[in-house]
Amino acid sequence: MSAMTAVSQFHRAAVGVVAPELAAELHLGPAALGTANTAFFLALLVAQLPVGVGLDRLGPRRLVTWLTALAVIGSVAQALAQDGPQFLAARFVLGLGCAASFMSAVVLAGRWHAGPGLTKAMSGIFAWSQVGILAAGAPLALASGLVGWRGAYLISAALTVVVGAAWWRFAADAPPGMVLREPAKETLGEVLAGQFVVWKTPGLLRILSMHCFAYAVMATLLTLWAGPYLYDVHGLDAAGRGSVLLAMGLTVPCGQLALPFLERNLGREPAVITSAVIVIITMTVLAAWPGIPLWTAIVLLMISCFFSTYSILLVAQGRALFPEHMVGRGITTVNLGQVLGSALLPAVVGGAVALVGVGEQGYRVGFLLLGFSLVIGIAGYRWLPRGNAPP
Repeated sequence: MSAMTAVSQFHRAAVGVVAPELAAELHLGPAALGTANTAFFLALLVAQLPVGVGLDRLGPRRLVTWLTALAVIGSVAQALAQDGPQFLAARFVLGLGCAASFMSAVVLAGRWHAGPGLTKAMSGIFAWSQVGILAAGAPLALASGLVGWRGAYLISAALTVVVGAAWWRFAADAPPGMVLREPAKETLGEVLAGQFVVWKTPGLLRILSMHCFAYAVMATLLTLWAGPYLYDVHGLDAAGRGSVLLAMGLTVPCGQLALPFLERNLGREPAVITSAVIVIITMTVLAAWPGIPLWTAIVLLMISCFFSTYSILLVAQGRALFPEHMVGRGITTVNLGQVLGSALLPAVVGGAVALVGVGEQGYRVGFLLLGFSLVIGIAGYRWLPRGNAPP
């Protein structure tokens, strides 16, 4: 599960460190670069509801294997893209191929673990999956320097094939002794009716409101805009940008492994709100400090990544809202919030940077938007109606 989610993490993040080279060769401006990640997350958004049905009816093992073949096609296509539209289309196909990776891990972790054990299991899986984020930093920059960004993307396609084969060989849909309920055959109308039941679940909207921005802020920074920011404002070359992104990426598994400690000592909901507030503070400082020193900016970016991992707690809360026979559809609906935010936020920030101008002032506006999005998320999480999930 960690290997498969690591592949998805890599493909999400594999734009930021080579963004200047992509922009130069494919003639992509700031808004178009933002759209590159938006295309990936838009595919995840489109696929979430069908993936939910597939997880319930086909099981994670078969569904993820089939979709991984699509991810390989998208990965090769982005390496061969000749212009911006081709690259965006390849990113969309790649997103479809990665659409079930994370939610399959959540479904399977919940079948082996419950309560605090579920948080610990998911923290471990997603902490190890950060290898993908790390690979999209300095290693991708190094590979790009040796064989070009196209060659680096082709290597990633080959690795995706290897992990897909390992998933088919070793993944299991349930632990030994667990008997899963045989999925009933459903008409399209029954599928839609089941989805309506999911949307009516008490407490879902408050989870979605926070989940929409929790991961999206970190994704916008780590997978896309931190690289261009460090290049345009602080003048770092590809190796320097890769090193900073590597440092930021290393803080993510540290934050994920710290989540069980935070949950145990603060409680699940206070841990979510406290973490979000800390990220808001880092974004505010980055937005309000003109001429911020490079090392201060790096530290703040690392802090924001460390405390942005609380989305795991939101997923654990969301999973507890649904019975086992509907958990696929339920958890992918919860994930819609994360995917929607991750699709829109990079484009909004990219549009703001393009409007104000590529430079320090533009990025300061972008940081301000990221912080404000979390304020909206906290408000919904705090005051929308609650469900029956454990706090």
